[in-house]
Amino acid sequence: MTLLRRRHGGADPMPAPGCPLRDLPLLALDLETTGLDPVRGEIVAVGMVPVDGTVVRLDGAWQSLVRPAGGRGVGDSATVHGLTDDTVAAGSALSDVVSRVLGELAGRVLLAHHAAIEVGFLSRACRRVGRDFPDVRVVDTVRLHRRVLGRGRPLGHVGEDELRLGSARAHLGLPPYPDHDALTDALACAELYLAQVEHLGGADGLRLRQVASRVPPSR
Repeated sequence: MTLLRRRHGGADPMPAPGCPLRDLPLLALDLETTGLDPVRGEIVAVGMVPVDGTVVRLDGAWQSLVRPAGGRGVGDSATVHGLTDDTVAAGSALSDVVSRVLGELAGRVLLAHHAAIEVGFLSRACRRVGRDFPDVRVVDTVRLHRRVLGRGRPLGHVGEDELRLGSARAHLGLPPYPDHDALTDALACAELYLAQVEHLGGADGLRLRQVASRVPPSR
């Protein structure tokens, strides 16, 4: 039976720390941004895929371009994600995208690779559009992969390159995907999470408290 806890002041249940991973609802989320600082940067694309236990829900996958606020351009970040000013200008308003993401996140754990980026930008976006950032639980596949790589190694002997999404997937035998497409990266993160869980003990034996990370929102 899935263990759930009611959100304070809300009707949406959120998974409790003791929820078995076989029952855990997650939302794999990836953001393409104009930089790494949520105070100065902008979200320009969002991709997300629900995960129910050990099942990736492709029927719930969703992506959207995001129109930068104030007519800002993408700057040099175009060389990373390939999105140009003309492309993102046709995207959805940030308020609409935030509403969709928060709706899909209700009752689910946020799953991301380098989750501090997603939490930082999403919490900042919530403030920009006058929404409260929810009290979400977070699973970060970077932190999980440190545990995967740390097995049998001296403490601290994990290289940053080994923690990249593509490198982590390759280590666990997953196929390569193109980088820096929001929906593709969200799917890649979801698949990586399932492989990591299997490597670390399996969805039947692990619980949320054993894989969750504390990631504070942006100030």
